[in-house]
Amino acid sequence: MSAADMKAADPPVSVARVPEGPGPQPPQRAPRRPRKAGALLPYLLIAPAFVAIAAVFAWPLVKTVIMSFQDVGRRELWTGDAAPWVGFDQFTNILGEGEFWAVVWRTIIFMVVCVVATMVVGLGIAMVMQRMDTWVRLLLTAALIAAWSMPLLVATSIFRWFADSDYGVLNMVLTKYLGVDAQGHNWFLDPVQGFTIIGAVVVWGAIPFVAVTLYAALTQVPRELEEAASLDGAGVAGVFRYVTWPVIKPVFQMVATLSVLWDFNVFGQIFLIRGNKPEPEYTVLGIYSFEKAFESNSFSQGAAISLITVLLLSGVAVYYLRQLLKIGEVE
Repeated sequence: MSAADMKAADPPVSVARVPEGPGPQPPQRAPRRPRKAGALLPYLLIAPAFVAIAAVFAWPLVKTVIMSFQDVGRRELWTGDAAPWVGFDQFTNILGEGEFWAVVWRTIIFMVVCVVATMVVGLGIAMVMQRMDTWVRLLLTAALIAAWSMPLLVATSIFRWFADSDYGVLNMVLTKYLGVDAQGHNWFLDPVQGFTIIGAVVVWGAIPFVAVTLYAALTQVPRELEEAASLDGAGVAGVFRYVTWPVIKPVFQMVATLSVLWDFNVFGQIFLIRGNKPEPEYTVLGIYSFEKAFESNSFSQGAAISLITVLLLSGVAVYYLRQLLKIGEVE
């Protein structure tokens, strides 16, 4: 047998390829998962809600922005004629008025007082609810929800009658039981006293939400930690500061931020309690925008004041959204 025949008869030997070097290998593409048939169903279900939100909020906001750069009067509003563009004139005129800044400071002071009173009283009620019997707590919760659900017109009418100069309960109690001559006293002649009555309406309507929300947060505080802190010698203030407060702080901040947003835009309480014609001393930003738009027939100025209000509150709104994101990350 020749050498050529022997070479042909031998079985073929497979030789494994050795990689040329330790260099990076090309990444392998992950297999693409087939899209499920119902993957788009959640988006289709929430689409009507997005359309409704856009119709109720987005379009009016766009229209307000457009009006603030125009000079829209009664003629343009009723006839539909194109209003002339004035650029930033509305904003410069408003920001250059001393009356506007007086209204801004009055709004801020009123908001701060109402928010502080609401949070203090609401937290106090929430802490008292922890120590109540179950049936007493249920009755108080039902009363809070009933007060919160009361229409604004009804609540304002009650407080207006409560502080009436001739037939008010407040004047009667001060005169008959406390010996203070308050018969016929008009609380709204002095803006400080008048804003106290209006602030009571605002705080009374906001306390139920704050109290119930903070009570829900207090139920998440571990009792074991509170008892351990008490055994270690911490007093009531120490237990609240080092155990209770860190747990309820995110919820407290969120509720306080919402209160700032609500109380900064107070309108109905002042407008109704002053008989639909608030005096200049009771003008806050919401009233100021309304008067400029509908009493002075300067709808563009009212729109511009509304946008300035939104810009003033934008920082608070961003802070609120950050708190929501932080709470979501913790959960």
